[in-house]
Formats: sequence, C-alpha cells, structure tokens
Amino acid sequence: MTTIDGTTLDGVSATTLWTLHGRGTEAKRSDGVIRDPWAVTLLDSIDYDYLKFGRPNQSFGLRACAFDSATSHYLTAHPKASVVALAEGLQTSFWRLDRTGVLAESTWYSIDLPPVMELRKQLLPDDDRIVELGQSALDRSWMDRVDATNGVFITAEGLLMYLESEDSLGLIADCAARFPGGRMMFDSLPRWFTARTLKGVKLSERYLVPVMPFGQSPDEALAIAGTVDGVRVAHDVAWPPGRGLFKIAAAPGVDRVGVLRRNRPSITLLEFG
Repeated sequence: MTTIDGTTLDGVSATTLWTLHGRGTEAKRSDGVIRDPWAVTLLDSIDYDYLKFGRPNQSFGLRACAFDSATSHYLTAHPKASVVALAEGLQTSFWRLDRTGVLAESTWYSIDLPPVMELRKQLLPDDDRIVELGQSALDRSWMDRVDATNGVFITAEGLLMYLESEDSLGLIADCAARFPGGRMMFDSLPRWFTARTLKGVKLSERYLVPVMPFGQSPDEALAIAGTVDGVRVAHDVAWPPGRGLFKIAAAPGVDRVGVLRRNRPSITLLEFG
C-alpha cells in the first residue's frame, strides 16, 4: 500500500491525526463503538508516529457517533439541506452517513486549512456532493458559498476548544445570524482540562497537547441560548454508551451528580431562530 507522509501537518492541524488514530483504531476492533472503513484506510495510508499520541480510547469514536446521529436526524427531516463541516480534518462522516442514504440530495461543505484539504484530496474519493474549501473556519467567506435554501446543519467537531472564547462565541453568533432556522453542533471540554493545557498536557513524552483556551461546562454551553443572539434553543446531547468505564459514565444517574456533570466533556446542539 502506498503511504503518505503525515508530518506535513503540525500544530493544531496535527490533532486530526490524533483523532484519526483513536477513531481508526476503534473501528478496527470487532467490538468497536463505530464502523468506519474509511478511517481504517486513512490510518493505514498515512505514515505517522501515531504512538506518540499515547494509548487510543473510545472517546473520538463515541463523539463521531453522536454527531452522526444528530446530523442524520436533521437530514431525515430536511433531505435537501446543506451540511457544513467546519475544521473537518480527516473526519469521514460523509461516507458513514452516505451509507445510510440520508445524503442523497444534500450538499456537503468540507472546510479546513489547505494542508489538511490537500491530504483529503489525495486519500479520499471525489464526490459531486462535496464542496471543498481550503480556509480557516474563522474566515467567514465560507458562508457566502453555502446554499441555505433547504436548511443548514453546521458541525464544529473538535474545533471550538482550540479557539479563544471570543472567537468561539463570535463564530456561533455569526452562524446564527447568517443561517436562521439552521442548526449547529459542537463539543466542549471542561474548564479544568482546558486550564491544564495552558500549563502543558503531555499525551506521551513526545507529544504536548496544543493549548485549548476555551472550556465550558454542559450548563454553560446550554446558557448560550440565553446569551447569544439568534440562538433559540440549546440541547445537551447525551454521549452514546461505550464499553466499560465509558458505559458507566454515560448512565443517566451519573449526570445527576453535580460535580461529575460540571467536570465532564459535553456535546451541544443549537437551534437558530
């Protein structure tokens, strides 16, 4: 098999290899929480020192499943809607969802920095429904390309935590203003973890996690509906149950313990007015 050098990615862009390692490794398991053939192909096709990310776990596979479920639910009700994948990295959500048939009439906007988009072009198949935009998610010109006639579902999977608070909330506000009636989904890390990244978090002796300035609790994420203009409703999306401790952590009773709820990662779905 021909392999491609993954060291062309650095900084925050390289975190897409971290998430790929977790998702692809999980997809290879017979009892994996996600079925993702293209993630396996990418993992095997990119030459990279994945072990520097430490031992992979279920978290990235479970997160992808949660995003897939919400996106699929929206597309079932809005079959001609556009999907905007901000900072898509090496996510392979399009092909997972396409297997279910919900993307037959949709347009998918894949947005990330040029080096990431170049890897995607080399390794993933072309599809007429995919519009590739090599730019930062913070460059609002992508909004001019999106056809919002039949609805818009925006994903920011693994993005906002790497931005400053004003940039994250500003992006949400601008999406709400530009795409009324649409949806936006993102994930957040708790403040205790993002604060640790400011001091340096090592996944191994060879990999330091990039700084993550923006952290919030699940309830702070829900409060966006009352503080950001144009956001009508916010939903806390439950994490899918995984194996072992991940299954226990997803139990409803656990979230009723305040200290555990405040200090867990969260996934939030916003409805724009």
